[in-house]
Amino acid sequence: MEKYTTFIRTWWRENPAWPRGLEPCAGPKKYTGTNYPDEQSARLACQEYNRRNAPGRLSRKMEFEAA
Repeated sequence: MEKYTTFIRTWWRENPAWPRGLEPCAGPKKYTGTNYPDEQSARLACQEYNRRNAPGRLSRKMEFEAA
């Protein structure tokens, strides 16, 4: 059975040369240190984090991947 880990990253970076000053850019992954036994529990953790935390200008969100 596969385990899953969560991480947070942004999807934009500041760049005044781009429209609205934002350039598409997947930022580095910052792992949360939490492992989940299945995909469903990792997905629920990400949904909960993203519901409680505004993504802000750079679209900071939690995601998951197989550990």
